[in-house]
Amino acid sequence: MNLRQLEILRAVIRHRTTVAAADELALSQPAVSNALKAMEAQAGFTLFERVNNRLFPTAEAMALYEESEAIFALHARLENRVRDLRESRSGHLSIVSTPPLAYSIIPPTLSGFLRRRPQTRVFFDVRRYEGIIEGVLGNAAELGFALGLSNHPGIAHEVVHTGRMVCVMPPQHPLAARAEISADDLTGFPLIGLERGTRLGEAVRESFAKAGAPFQPTVEVRYCNTACVLAATGVGVAVVDPFSPRQGGHDLVVRPFTPSTPAIAYMLWSEGKPLSNLAKTFRAEVRNASRMLDEGMACDSGSVSCEEIS
Repeated sequence: MNLRQLEILRAVIRHRTTVAAADELALSQPAVSNALKAMEAQAGFTLFERVNNRLFPTAEAMALYEESEAIFALHARLENRVRDLRESRSGHLSIVSTPPLAYSIIPPTLSGFLRRRPQTRVFFDVRRYEGIIEGVLGNAAELGFALGLSNHPGIAHEVVHTGRMVCVMPPQHPLAARAEISADDLTGFPLIGLERGTRLGEAVRESFAKAGAPFQPTVEVRYCNTACVLAATGVGVAVVDPFSPRQGGHDLVVRPFTPSTPAIAYMLWSEGKPLSNLAKTFRAEVRNASRMLDEGMACDSGSVSCEEIS
């Protein structure tokens, strides 16, 4: 017997009439009757006994019904699985991100994404820029997120957020009252610099050079979040990406930095491997989150503290 025949058999057993079974299965009554005759001919024994226009299953028919339970339970699970995959409700997603995005835009997006898809499992790793490229090209991650991007063969990309670097300092700093901080303004004040050779570190150095201002950091760090922590404790002033000051509730004043230094966030994926529906859905949700971030990012409006721009 094939699956369709078993489905008809089970419907007739439940309803005891071919008419009701036909209604359930969206078939004609003759089609159900003919299917029963064909099943009995194939099986070589009687499946139903007719009593007062009702069909009563024989012991043999009930044995088939019970044995088929496992088949239809498996079929139901497969249908549910197909639906979950179609609606991106379950599966496995791997993403990698550099720290500024990993600690700002990704967590709230991921929280809502998983709340609506409790069966989904996510691998989330925080890496430096080079690790993001390696992860995406090596298929260790479907989606990568990074600030800044060079041309890499095999990498597709999309801009998530276009911002600019900002200057951070504690509220009591002499420059805190200014609406905007220039590279020249920072001359003579202790400066926290980003590591030489990093993308953001080199971008800041180029901006100081463009302004003709000396770049002489008292402390040099690898990550912008580290610079924010040090700036909040009075170690110095730092020029960082616009995401990092929003992390951890640092008591900082945030001001636009000039000359304007772009801080562009990218979403990356491999050109050689189609994205899963789950990854496409997460990508769409990051797009929505980035639009909300654009509305909430108030660094250019002269906000007084990180709390006010979060």
